[in-house]
Amino acid sequence: MSEHGLTDTLLRLLGPAGLVRLAEQHGGTRLYIPATPERGKLADEMGIELAEKLSRRFGPDYISVPLVRELRARHYRSAGSSNADIARKLGLSESAVNRLFQRMDNVPVKGSGDPRQLKLFG
Repeated sequence: MSEHGLTDTLLRLLGPAGLVRLAEQHGGTRLYIPATPERGKLADEMGIELAEKLSRRFGPDYISVPLVRELRARHYRSAGSSNADIARKLGLSESAVNRLFQRMDNVPVKGSGDPRQLKLFG
């Protein structure tokens, strides 16, 4: 499976927050997905629900966890993080984070929450 295909599959399987969590823990590395995650490191890190989803789809096998820097940058910006904080979390320079946002469509506003959700009030 291509990296882009794997990213799309993981996004559908785990949702944006779950994929951010997986990338924070294992992005850029090969990760063993067990057939049954009940009592393992993956379940401890991701929670049993997400670990079970990964195991049903990929276990027992290895996956190369994508870095998903753009998704993570959007997530962190929506949560209110500064570009300096985002740079530290992504292992990039602040100017690289600026360039990342300049290339994006629909750049999230700092502290806006999920940019795909409608605002109910205000």
